[in-house]
Amino acid sequence: MNIVCLEELIKEPKIAYYSMEIGIQNDIPTYSGGLGVLAGDTIRAGADLKLPMVAVTLLTKKGYFIQELDERGRQTEHPVSWDPEKYMDLLPHKVSVRIEGRDVLVQAWQYNVESLTRGCVPIFFLDTDVDGNAPEDREITHYLYGGDLAYRLKQEIILGIGGVRMLHQLGFEIKKYHMNEGHSSLLTIELLNRFKRPIEDVWDEKLVWDVEKVKDLCVFTTHTPVDAGHDRFPYDLVTKILCEPIPLNVLKEIGGRDDLNMTRLGLNLSEFINGVAKKHGEVSRSMFPGYEISAITNGVHTFTWTCDSFKRLYDKYLPGWANEPELFVRIGRVPDEEIWDTHMEAKKALLDYVRRTTGVEMNPDILTIGFARRATAYKRADLIFSDLDRLESIGPGKLQIIYAGKAHPKDELGKKLIEKLFSIKDRLKGKITMVYLKNYDMDVALKMVSGVDIWLNTPLRPREASGTSGMKAAHNGVMNFSVLDGWWIEGHIEGFTGWSIGPSPTETTLTDNLDTRDADDLYNKLETIIIPMYYSARHTWVRMMQNAIGKNAYYFNCHRMMRRYVTDAYIR
Repeated sequence: MNIVCLEELIKEPKIAYYSMEIGIQNDIPTYSGGLGVLAGDTIRAGADLKLPMVAVTLLTKKGYFIQELDERGRQTEHPVSWDPEKYMDLLPHKVSVRIEGRDVLVQAWQYNVESLTRGCVPIFFLDTDVDGNAPEDREITHYLYGGDLAYRLKQEIILGIGGVRMLHQLGFEIKKYHMNEGHSSLLTIELLNRFKRPIEDVWDEKLVWDVEKVKDLCVFTTHTPVDAGHDRFPYDLVTKILCEPIPLNVLKEIGGRDDLNMTRLGLNLSEFINGVAKKHGEVSRSMFPGYEISAITNGVHTFTWTCDSFKRLYDKYLPGWANEPELFVRIGRVPDEEIWDTHMEAKKALLDYVRRTTGVEMNPDILTIGFARRATAYKRADLIFSDLDRLESIGPGKLQIIYAGKAHPKDELGKKLIEKLFSIKDRLKGKITMVYLKNYDMDVALKMVSGVDIWLNTPLRPREASGTSGMKAAHNGVMNFSVLDGWWIEGHIEGFTGWSIGPSPTETTLTDNLDTRDADDLYNKLETIIIPMYYSARHTWVRMMQNAIGKNAYYFNCHRMMRRYVTDAYIR
C-alpha cells in the first residue's frame, strides 16, 4: 500500500523535513525525547494541513534504550528490540555513500502518517543493515545517539548525504530542505556537489559551487542554546571517514576553521534560520553573531496530546477542535464542574497507572505536581528540594509529586540526579508521597501531562530553547509553574495561565543563576498562593484551567507553528 502511495506522492514538489529522531508512536522507538516528539508532531500537523511534505530520519533498530531503575535509583540501559516490518514497508530502492573509502548501501523503510483530513506525509527511515555491507557498517543505524564521535559522524553522513540521494532515487522533487539541528547539515555538501558548475578561464577549468542556489533551498532550525548540543568533528576524523567530498579549504570556509561545526555548516548554507521561541531566537543571535536568526515558537499536535476524557469534553462543546485549535478560545462555554470532573477522570487514570507500576497508592484529592523530562543537571529536577525542612513544613497532607525521565547513558551527573531524587523520596516517606516512574515514553507522558494538577519546570535560564511538555499540559487544562524561559515567557500571565518561578528573563548568555532565589520564589508561591487556591478556591482554580486551555493551547499548537513555517520559511 505504501509503495503505491509513493507513486502518488512524487507527483508534486515537496518540503523535505530532516531530523535525527522522529517520535511517531510508542512502539516505534526512534526517538529519545523532545526533538523527536516535536518532529512527530510537526509531521502529523503537516498531514492534517495537507502540506506537501516528506520526512527523513534514521531507523535506529536498537532504539534509544529501555530504562531500568533499582531501589536506589541507579539506572541501567537495555537495547530495545523491535521489528520495523510490523509498522512500515521496506522499499526496493537503495543508494550508496562513501564511508572510510567503502561504499555503504542504504535502504529505506516507508511509514505514512495519514490524517482524517486525507493528508499524507511519508517518513523514510534510512537503514544500513543491508546484505553486502561490512558488519560495522550494518550497525551505523542501530543506536540513537550511541557510540563515539566516529559513529555519530557516520550516522550524520547517512542522514544528510544518504537522505538527499534516497529522495532523489525515489523520484522526489524537493523545493526546500528543512534541517533540524546540525545532524543533517551534510545534506548541504551533497547539494553543493549537485549544483557545481564548470567555468573556463585562461588558465584552467575550475569547479565552482553554487552556494546561493543551495542556500535558497535550505532552512535551518536550531533547537538548543546549550553548546554541547551542537556537534563538532575534528577535521582529521572528517577526512578519514568522509574523505574529501569537496576541497578541505572550501569545507573549512563554510563549516569552521578549527573543526567541522555542523551548526555553522547549516547556518552558512541556509537562507532562512530560526530558533524555536522568541527568547531562543535572541539567545541564538547572541551565540551566533552575524546571522539573521528568526523565531518560530514551537507547538504540539493538539489531538495527540489531549487525553481521552478531554477529547470527549471538547467534542461535546467545541466540535472541530482537533483540526482547528483556535476554537479553544471558546472554552468559557464549558461548565466549570464538567472541566473539573474531566480532569479528575484523567487524574484517576494516572494514579491508577502509578499504583500498577510502583505499588504506591496516591490520593486523588491531594494537589499533585508533575515533573518529567530528560534527567540532566541544567533542568534542576531537584530545585523543589533545595530546602527540605521548608518543604516538609509546607507539604505534608497537601502535596504529592510524580517524577519521570531518562538520563543519557553517558550523562553521569544526570544519573546521579535520579539517585538523589530516590534518596529524597525515602526521606519524605510518610510526609510527602513521591514516585519516580521508569522508562518515560510518549504513553507515560500523556498520562502525566493530563493527570497532574501542576506542571513544574525549573531549568537554568536561558537553557530551555522552547520546551513543549508544558504546552501538552495546557491542552489538558493543567497549569504551568515554571521558570520564565523558552515558550513560557510567551505563554505566562501570572495568576491567570499559571505561575512563574524566579525573576524576569533578562539573560541572553548562558550564565549560572542563583538556585536560592528561584527556590525561595517556588516555596513562597506554593505555600501562599497555589496550595490555598487548590484547597479553598476551586472556582478560581477551574477558571485558571480554562485560561490555560483558552490562552495557551489555543496558540501553542503545531497547526499555528506549521502555518508560520509555510509563510516564513517554505514559500520565500
